[in-house]
Amino acid sequence: MNKYTYITLKEKYQLKEEAALWFHNKWGVPQEAYLECMEAYLNNETEYGWYLCLDKEQIIGGIGVIENDFHNRKDLTPNVCALYIEKEYRCQGIAGQLLEKVVKDMKDKGITPIYLITEHTSFYEKYGWEFFCMVQEEEDSLIRMYIHK
Repeated sequence: MNKYTYITLKEKYQLKEEAALWFHNKWGVPQEAYLECMEAYLNNETEYGWYLCLDKEQIIGGIGVIENDFHNRKDLTPNVCALYIEKEYRCQGIAGQLLEKVVKDMKDKGITPIYLITEHTSFYEKYGWEFFCMVQEEEDSLIRMYIHK
């Protein structure tokens, strides 16, 4: 696990453009939306952050924390979003390390609980997340919401 570096975007703010493009390429959300959230974080307008896993200088994993992740429960905030690990790096514990870093960082800032939405049914439980409820996505389908206290 020590062969990769886990950072907040504030630790390597010069990766902002690259990180926004990387997340855009994984999730299809406009790069500008990522840049807007990242700039708010880097300018201390929000406590919510962006986290990366690097293999040397290459981004191989990432995760963010935002106000709301495309669901109708605006009262359940903040939301972990955009967790992605490059295929060739999966099953090495990287996602778990990123999730733990986010949870610790948010708790250190006094932000708890935190939420996430997912189609997965057993992945997040391994990292202390609990199923909370079903929420309506913006496109009207239901999706699972998890909570971490």
